[in-house]
Amino acid sequence: MSYFNYQSKRIFYRETGHGKPLILLHGDSASSTMFEMLLPLYQKHFRVILIDFLGNGKSDRVDKFPADLWISQAQQVIALIEHLHLKKVNLLGTSGGAWVGINTALERPDLIEKVIADSFDGRTLHSTFSEDLKKEREYAKHDTFAKQFYEWCQGEDWETVVDLNTQALVACAEKHISLFSKPLEYLAVPILFTGSLEDDMCRKDMLKEYMEMKKLLKHSSIHMFCTGKHPAIASNAEKFAEIVLAFLK
Repeated sequence: MSYFNYQSKRIFYRETGHGKPLILLHGDSASSTMFEMLLPLYQKHFRVILIDFLGNGKSDRVDKFPADLWISQAQQVIALIEHLHLKKVNLLGTSGGAWVGINTALERPDLIEKVIADSFDGRTLHSTFSEDLKKEREYAKHDTFAKQFYEWCQGEDWETVVDLNTQALVACAEKHISLFSKPLEYLAVPILFTGSLEDDMCRKDMLKEYMEMKKLLKHSSIHMFCTGKHPAIASNAEKFAEIVLAFLK
């Protein structure tokens, strides 16, 4: 297993495949394990790089996640890119990882070629985000499938990781902390917004929000799937991979 040091902690990463570097960025309360079954769709085309954000998966644990979590995690991605001495990489972030990907490109456009932002709320969190998240996480703790997913991604201490993540995201929403480190208009690299119209974990007007973001950016495009749950990268796996390949080529 590979690790690099970051602020006196160890962050796990893994590489597989050959070609242009493509870093996959996992969502909240998940880890790079969530991409395990999707790797065959990408590793024959790209040098796929996986990362477990600090406090998740195989990375060292933390006592608390910051409320600006997705900005903080972008700094971890930058540190990984520099650790691997890469010049230009593509980023594919899903759910919370979508914000991380955008923030990484906002901070270091010199390191990023293109970004795919999948299944996320956009510029703001929807008005009922905090309450919806708390209800969803409480329900998940008693749902067999959800518990298995969390344990698969995090290990035996999954409940602590989930609780810390919930606390950070609720703080982010209730304190109205900016989701981006800079105005979105500053994004200088091409970006593809993806999602599913059936996604019940994102804002109901996701497509409208994507269209509003597209107006702000010169090099942006959108692909929405008519069917599929959260996130689109998993629920529409094969078609999604085809779209990724076309966009990045």
